[in-house]
Formats: sequence, C-alpha cells, structure tokens
Amino acid sequence: MIYEVTIAGTVHKVELARDGPGWRCRLDGCDFPLDVRSLQDGVLSILINGKSYEVKQEITATEINIMVGSQRFAAIVRDPRSLRSRRSLHAGEEGVKKVTAPMPGKVIRILAPVGTQVQAGQSVLVIEAMKMQNEMKSPKKGTVKKINVAEGAPVEAGQALAEIE
Repeated sequence: MIYEVTIAGTVHKVELARDGPGWRCRLDGCDFPLDVRSLQDGVLSILINGKSYEVKQEITATEINIMVGSQRFAAIVRDPRSLRSRRSLHAGEEGVKKVTAPMPGKVIRILAPVGTQVQAGQSVLVIEAMKMQNEMKSPKKGTVKKINVAEGAPVEAGQALAEIE
C-alpha cells in the first residue's frame, strides 16, 4: 500500500507492506520495520526499533489529527491510486477556501488577521466548544482574505469563520 501523507504542509511518501508477523514501512525512501498492535478502535501501539509509541487517530468535521503521545499532528492522507485523491490533490490550491466551525462554540482568539500569509494546516483562529479550545486551520497555502467573526462571538456548526485566498 502506498500513501501520500501531508503533515504541516510537507508531503511524505509512505509505503506499507506485510513482513512476516510485522510490517515494513518505507518513509521517504528509508525502511523502518514495525510491530503494530491495535489497542482499541482508532488507537495503535507501534514498536519501532525497540521503542513503543501510542498513536491515536482523531477525526473532526474539518481534519484528521494523529496523536503520538501528547503531540498532535494535522494530517492529510491520500492514496494516489484513488481517482478521488488525484482529483482533490490540486483542488485545494485554486480559489477562495473557507475555514468553517466544526461545531457550535465561541471564538477565543484570532491568530492570523486579514492579510496574513498562511501555510496549509496553519492555525487561523481558536474556538472554544464544550470547554475545549480547538484551533481552526487553513485548508491551503495563501493569504487570509476575510475574517467573518470577532473574538468573543458565538459560532454555529458549519459557519464560515475565515476565507483564505
């Protein structure tokens, strides 16, 4: 299985293959033997060169996050063989894209005001929902064209918070 994984705007080529009882992973041309065990739905224990990592998958309305220990990484995973992936590969690069609220909440902070240059996956603003602060990230590299909310304002699920051009 071959995947393209984008983390913090950097695309990595990941190849996975069964290797006896474990897995072989080739990451950007470097081989890593893995031992992977599923602990529960969405949680894996991965052993790499004798070191154990607990990896969790967190899916929200707007992104996929990978948690390795206490570190969170926004990730985009594409299977380049998939027609849907090939179509969407360049779709996010053109035109204005909106940053939307995944759930009702309140705007806590605006991190990238109008005119700020942002990278794909860079935080634009923070909303609080259910006593948790969530960073809303840019869907593409570009410039913040418009901020549709003010700090302290309530927001609804699906509401456009900002526009990136």
